[in-house]
Amino acid sequence: MSHLPHCVRVLHRAGVVAAHRPDRALRSLVEVRAWGPLLGSVLRAARHHPEATAVVDETGSRTYADLRERSAAVARALHAAGVGADHVVAVLCRNHRGPVEAMLACARLGARVLLLNTGFAAPQLADVVRRERVAALVHDADFGPVPAEVPPAVARFRTDDFDALVGSAPDREPPRPARPGSVVLLTSGTTGTPKGAQRELRSPFAAVDFLDRVPLRSREVTLIAAPVFHGIGFAHLVLGMALGSTVVLTRRFDARRTVELAARHRATALMLVPTMLRRILDLGLLELESHDLSALRVVLSSGADLPAPPAAEATRRSGDVVYDLYGSTEVAVATVATPEDLREAPGTVGRPPRTCRVGVYDEQGRRITEPGVVGRIFVGSGLRFSGYSGGGGKDTVDGLVSTGDLGHFDRHGRWFVVGQEDDMIVSGGENVYPGEVENLLATHYQVRESVVLGVPDPEFGQRLRAFVVPVPGARVDPEELKLFVRDRPARHKVPREVVLVTSLPRNATGKVLRRALR
Repeated sequence: MSHLPHCVRVLHRAGVVAAHRPDRALRSLVEVRAWGPLLGSVLRAARHHPEATAVVDETGSRTYADLRERSAAVARALHAAGVGADHVVAVLCRNHRGPVEAMLACARLGARVLLLNTGFAAPQLADVVRRERVAALVHDADFGPVPAEVPPAVARFRTDDFDALVGSAPDREPPRPARPGSVVLLTSGTTGTPKGAQRELRSPFAAVDFLDRVPLRSREVTLIAAPVFHGIGFAHLVLGMALGSTVVLTRRFDARRTVELAARHRATALMLVPTMLRRILDLGLLELESHDLSALRVVLSSGADLPAPPAAEATRRSGDVVYDLYGSTEVAVATVATPEDLREAPGTVGRPPRTCRVGVYDEQGRRITEPGVVGRIFVGSGLRFSGYSGGGGKDTVDGLVSTGDLGHFDRHGRWFVVGQEDDMIVSGGENVYPGEVENLLATHYQVRESVVLGVPDPEFGQRLRAFVVPVPGARVDPEELKLFVRDRPARHKVPREVVLVTSLPRNATGKVLRRALR
């Protein structure tokens, strides 16, 4: 409770609670606890400003009153079809109003929502559906016919049929669930089969984890370019509803289209992953200046590493609007780098919000207190996951959950990530963190992006191999890049090989598929 005054101040500053109406704040907290954060926020917004626009997509818009009524009708229709509390409903959708209505309907039923990656191959999708014991599947038409591998017993509902579903929904209301429904987010699966991370609200002040260091405000406009099935996209959908804001969604990312939407709707916040930011910057100065983006106050990147060069370039073009959020599917928010952090310490992932705890530990589980010493990163917050849906969890220490990453902090309390635990190699008896070399290569004027991996070496045990995507038109000399690295860190960090490639394999959230390179 020591953070209570701070939480109230942050929520008041953002416009979520009004100091002169504590009754409204209390009622909102009760609704969130009863219905979960997404539905509770929509019910609150529909009560206070029902005609405000809640969601905009390529087909039009929905008000908060529309979402309340339509989700209630979809819930009645799903219940009549046999879906109830404790059932698992998988959602395979791109970003638009359909999956929002489906998630709200499931919350009314107390069902568990499983958000599926739209990039899944049919066998991978079928495996996850079986493992998670899915009872019903909500999907877009362009994902049909639903793969034959999905068990026939799984009920199918197309978002394209929701209008008919709403029109034919029975009048009888389903029973109120004993507890709110939960959401299962899938890990990225870049190093193996995706796991289901169950997310439950642990604190009515969980929004403070974001709002403490990112200046979002109520009744504004948020454009979510990141996929909603991903942790950052889902979190900002919920946060947008909690703020009573307008959320703009686009089914497929297109850099020019995203900029046009931001200008047209006077978006104040843009949520994306680093590769999306890079593609927007690639449009060029003339294209970007042809759109009025003066309303944009926050460009928040998350989901993968944000290299220092694109962050600096975006700041030069748009001003101090770039924020970098570091976290994971399991821990949600760990740290946030503000524009000041990115300017003063390029490559940092910033500092934790006051409501989050971050620590770094050595291999024996002892906390590291010296700046600059690399160790395992652990995080604690009100948004961390409650375990994998298939059983098991992440390592914990002192009540904190492992992120699976290695990193350190500096004397100013800013954090830096040097790579994943699985990526660290031992070369000639020295610990080498590929992420450090990647960050260094990213500063070379001829390098657009890079990935560095450890590969077997008969003499040193392991060695570094760098995959480099050159800047368009650049004539990159691999030997020159080796010298560039050699002149800066220790000698054992120089890649023995530099492989030039035209692109890096990535998943839908922008993370590099390292196993494909290996």
